Amino acid sequence: MTMTCTATVLIDDARTRVTRFDFAPGQQTGWHTHELDYVITAITECRMRLQEPDGQTREVTVPAGSAYARAKGVKHNVINAGSAPMSFVEVEIR
Repeated sequence: MTMTCTATVLIDDARTRVTRFDFAPGQQTGWHTHELDYVITAITECRMRLQEPDGQTREVTVPAGSAYARAKGVKHNVINAGSAPMSFVEVEIR
């Protein structure tokens, strides 16, 4: 059985959508395509396993308090590959 993370929408207005994602170890987002440019800010250290459409899987660690930006069109499944809960905030730009 696939365990899905908790996604809590904090802001959803004409300019942005801000969502907090909380994952227990092993939980995932499920496959999705980003339809907007976005910025991720890690609340905790995030040990992410990223499954990509070409069948490749890669692991990255995003330190707590750091951020990165991506353009729309990214398609992936994000899994908590660590042994501790992880959380990040995603800001989508309309």
